[in-house]
Amino acid sequence: MAMATLRREGRRLAPLLYSNSVTGARSTFLSDELGPQGARTISTQVVRNRMKSVKNIQKITKAMKMVAASKLRAIQTKAENSRGIWQPFTALLGDAPSIDVKKNVIVTISSDKGLCGGINSTSVKISKAFRKLCSGPENETKYVVLGEKAKVQLVRDSRKDIELSVSELQKNPLNYTQVSVLADDILKNVEFDALRIVFNKFHSVVAFVPTISTVLSPEIVERESETGGKLGDLDSYEIEGGETKSEVLQNLAEFQFSCVLFNAVLENACSEQGARMSAMDSSSRNAGEMLDRLTLTYNRTRQASITTELIEIISGASALTG
Repeated sequence: MAMATLRREGRRLAPLLYSNSVTGARSTFLSDELGPQGARTISTQVVRNRMKSVKNIQKITKAMKMVAASKLRAIQTKAENSRGIWQPFTALLGDAPSIDVKKNVIVTISSDKGLCGGINSTSVKISKAFRKLCSGPENETKYVVLGEKAKVQLVRDSRKDIELSVSELQKNPLNYTQVSVLADDILKNVEFDALRIVFNKFHSVVAFVPTISTVLSPEIVERESETGGKLGDLDSYEIEGGETKSEVLQNLAEFQFSCVLFNAVLENACSEQGARMSAMDSSSRNAGEMLDRLTLTYNRTRQASITTELIEIISGASALTG
């Protein structure tokens, strides 16, 4: 207590004892920041507060990493099982990303929350690049956005091109019924010749691949089948029942879109959780490194303060005995 009082009094009296060419107010302002010979010092209380803040952030990032790992394990199994649903449609109707149509609708899938690396920015960049690729005097390209993060980025320069926007898709556990209702809404409210679904395909916790899946309208499928295009083998199948070829293609296109969208949403959700795990792990390591640097600074500052106090005591004792 006595030493603390001595330090306070010394700081209060320093401007009066050592200020020659500067005003007292300026010396008082600088006395807390400048040590002997103009060397900058920092208060141990400030360093302790920073260390406490960094520790709290590290606890939060570690907790978020564990939560993301738990969600990833739950979603990964669903995503792997859903891959077997859309693959038969690809074998039957094909996946032709290079097909030229007049009305393109880009379905951009993203997350509603951040802190998951650059997966959302990647989806938006791919969507914008594909839109430029499909642009033309007779072509029309619109957006359907799933997720708040992609919506925020696309609204800046493509507000008029967004036909439909859906958020909080992952508020409840994902299931096929929920996604099929969403796919039905998209089909009813959007006119298209080709749906381009942009998402991040999950490979591992640290790796995801931006992917574009194409779902054609029944009219385009029938046109390609009749002209002998990439879907020319469709006529080799026999149609049973009273339904016409157009009705069968209509049902197949709707079912294909719901299956592909279900798989895309799950794959993107896995990529999101994996990217969040990596981001939170990096943040935890960075917080640990910062905490080490702050601890070193705190110890040095505390040692310097102790040394200064000892010098003051010795100097005072020498002055009394001299």
